[in-house]
Amino acid sequence: MKLFATALLATAAWGCAIAAQPQDQIAKTLAERIPQLQQVDEIKPTPMKGLYEVRIGTDIFYSNASGDYLIQGELIDTRAQRNLTEDRINQLTAIDFKKLPLADAIKIVRGNGERQLAVFEDPNCGYCKRFERDLQSVDNVTVHLFLYPILSRDSAEKSRNIWCAKSSEKAWHDLMLKDKTPAAASCDIDAIQRNLALGRKHKITGTPTLIFADNTRVPGAIPASEVEKYLATAHKK
Repeated sequence: MKLFATALLATAAWGCAIAAQPQDQIAKTLAERIPQLQQVDEIKPTPMKGLYEVRIGTDIFYSNASGDYLIQGELIDTRAQRNLTEDRINQLTAIDFKKLPLADAIKIVRGNGERQLAVFEDPNCGYCKRFERDLQSVDNVTVHLFLYPILSRDSAEKSRNIWCAKSSEKAWHDLMLKDKTPAAASCDIDAIQRNLALGRKHKITGTPTLIFADNTRVPGAIPASEVEKYLATAHKK
């Protein structure tokens, strides 16, 4: 009987220990005090003793073990000279090229098209126009253009007209290379809405954003010489 009672006490203590895990306490405290934080996706320890990562989607916060304090900012490892917050967000927002919904993109093939590149672009983006002009010198590549209208309402209208044009590729190049506004057109634009959702999920906040076949992500209008280097590297892998 004594052994049985001891076992019961040990089991109860073990159960309390589980319930008292810092992650549970943090989640409970934050949910009670900050309604927006009721749906936390993950809480885990950081390399800094007593500090916990609180993840909501791809947003990162930090908390102490009781949940009494919440920090929004960057955690830097000074010994390794690394921004741990940036590394974590890059991990969470990484894009797997093989999983991209290519049916929602305009397919542009040059030469044998053996190399692959995905690009998120806004039709009103000046940097995108510069990038497109440079890209004309890059051969043997298949470009998957994801229309990503984030700059203005006019961007959404132009994207619709390009997507719905008889030749989306021609309408795109006419606008980006010749400043020829696409003619009004209408069709199902669910693909563009999915592009916007995909971009938000992976924190694509600027255009152009390039994704190479080896999953390398490059923001901004890089010159053709740099595109060639990334394509060559990705094609070897």
